[in-house]
Amino acid sequence: MPDWTALAADLDAADPLASFRDEFVIDDAELCYLDGNSLGRLPKRTIPRVEAALRQQWGGRLIRGWNDGWLELPVRLASMLAKILNVKASEVLVGDTTSLNLYKLALGALRAHERTEILTTTDNFPSDLYILQGLGSDLRVVEPDRFESAISNKTAIVTASHVAYGSGQRGDIAHLSAVARSHGAWSLWDLSHSAGVVPLDLSTSDMAVGCGYKYLNGGPGAPAFLYLRSELQETVLNPIQGWFGQDRPFSFEPEYQPVAGISKFQVSTPSVLSMVALESGLELYLEAGTELIWQKAVSLTAFFIDMVCSEMPGQFEVVTPLDPAERGAHVSLRHPDSWRITRALTERMNVIPDFRRPDMVRFGFSPLTTSFAEVSVAVNRLADVMQNGIYTQLSDEMPTVT
Repeated sequence: MPDWTALAADLDAADPLASFRDEFVIDDAELCYLDGNSLGRLPKRTIPRVEAALRQQWGGRLIRGWNDGWLELPVRLASMLAKILNVKASEVLVGDTTSLNLYKLALGALRAHERTEILTTTDNFPSDLYILQGLGSDLRVVEPDRFESAISNKTAIVTASHVAYGSGQRGDIAHLSAVARSHGAWSLWDLSHSAGVVPLDLSTSDMAVGCGYKYLNGGPGAPAFLYLRSELQETVLNPIQGWFGQDRPFSFEPEYQPVAGISKFQVSTPSVLSMVALESGLELYLEAGTELIWQKAVSLTAFFIDMVCSEMPGQFEVVTPLDPAERGAHVSLRHPDSWRITRALTERMNVIPDFRRPDMVRFGFSPLTTSFAEVSVAVNRLADVMQNGIYTQLSDEMPTVT
């Protein structure tokens, strides 16, 4: 049986991204935090930047801050994010939430398209499904393995999560977008579980949304983003006509006239403090680079899967695809007592994964902050929970929020 502790030490010693862990606040050295796919860690450089925005800019400059660079924040962040998404800066907008951006793009595209059918998958994120259900369109929801074959000449929009929040299954954006386009449909992707960790190719896609608080480490409630390819920007209009999408917002004209380009999808005043925080996370990603980040994500997930299967054979079903080309950067394990196992890890073992109904424990691996040693310790603690039946000592009553 492998010496996993020694192997983890060797992998950490050879890791070109190891030094990035020191860029983040890690107060509890004994904590194994494997939930960065829900909320990323806090970058140290975020703290003085937000404090300066509070004390010097808001506190000292007051409303004059808008003329000191606040208004340029969405543009600056869009330029950084475009490099991560591998698209043009003029095709990206930073602001609002993932759900709101999905609503804007989906309804705008639906109004611009001659068809009314929206096609999505059963494993799409529930919040996305709620948004789509509220559009009043012909919504068609199919199993993931039928997604491609269900695209037809009746379809207006093809939309799904690039990486499924539960299983971690990754779709082929380039291929599925091309299939959609061949049928005259537009594609719309949720990149929330892939932006900041998985290499992205949106060259054949039409639209996308995503959040900034997972792998991009922008903080709780960080601004989201949307992508709309250049060729559709004059066709797809923002159904929420807010004043920051107005051609001349500070002229305060009574009639709405949208600004040209992607900026028409702005609605309200930029959330300055949140954007200041997000900038640090984007900066760190760009310093590390997509290739190294993804290589480490592959290694972390493979190390975890191999160790779980070796140390606890047959105790869990690995739901996430074993092929790195078919997964993101989180791994889900299925077990009938997943909720109690999650509780045992969190409450007794100082390991933080998360639970996904009905029966999965999900472990997220953030390449900039997660070490191989941390993964090794976490799996050893999971093995302790299983071998000593620690989880059986806990109630299986589920809370309303998990």
